[in-house]
Amino acid sequence: MSPSTFEIVHQTIYRFTRPVALHPHRLMLRPRDSHELSVLEFQLTCSPPADVTWSQDVFGNLCAVASFQQAAETLCIESRLKVASRAQPWPVFPITPAAQTYPFAYDDDEAADLGRLRLPNPDPDVARWAHGFIAGPRTDTLALLKDLNAGVLGAAVYRVRDEEGVQSAGETLRLASGSCRDLAALFIEAVRQLGLGARAVSGYLFDPDQIDRQADTTHAWAEVYLPGAGWITFDPTHNKIGAAGLIPLAVGRANGQIMPVAGSFAGSAQDAPAMTVSVRITPVA
Repeated sequence: MSPSTFEIVHQTIYRFTRPVALHPHRLMLRPRDSHELSVLEFQLTCSPPADVTWSQDVFGNLCAVASFQQAAETLCIESRLKVASRAQPWPVFPITPAAQTYPFAYDDDEAADLGRLRLPNPDPDVARWAHGFIAGPRTDTLALLKDLNAGVLGAAVYRVRDEEGVQSAGETLRLASGSCRDLAALFIEAVRQLGLGARAVSGYLFDPDQIDRQADTTHAWAEVYLPGAGWITFDPTHNKIGAAGLIPLAVGRANGQIMPVAGSFAGSAQDAPAMTVSVRITPVA
């Protein structure tokens, strides 16, 4: 199967009430190459101009830090990206036989390396909800995760939420609604309640059949680590498994670590900016 190629233009604009001094901004806008994704072209521009330095964080994400020398009333950050995705729409996951049935034990190295990615928050409501998906003493692991992924939309409806931050898993259950990042956080927390390793993913969604649910936009989903298969993609917002149609930018323990654009400015509350974000994703024949 030939790869799917996409061109992505992601623009973030902040408009202040007056010129302000801009602190350094951390930008997570360039994916890493992987067996499912190749970066063919990438261009990053900032206005006002910025000095940009690159590094890799503890998760191996590519991070840019943009440092600004002049005050500005408007800040525009734009990335242009061309990628080739080889993610399959119906993937087969080569899970190690010992891990195909839940519960199972990670080996010592995996358990140590997953660390806090397996550590749940002490919320009895979320724990009770997560364990309710276990069918019996010996449950098919992938079927359990599929049921949990589908169960998120049964517990909480998707809604656009412009407020900053991520709801706790317990809050999403109580409100019975949340944004894509809230639904992903609920799934991740539930997976950790089951003792499995899970992490948050930020990136882009291209799905022409989901125009009512954030098609062509920034998106948030989850990955679960299963021995043999490695990190498996779960998108509870759309009840999908596998990375087809998803272009990951960064992974982390929590969504707050992997915001595409994060920064601050020197000023007062009255200077708080209006922000607009636009993403255009175009398939390339």
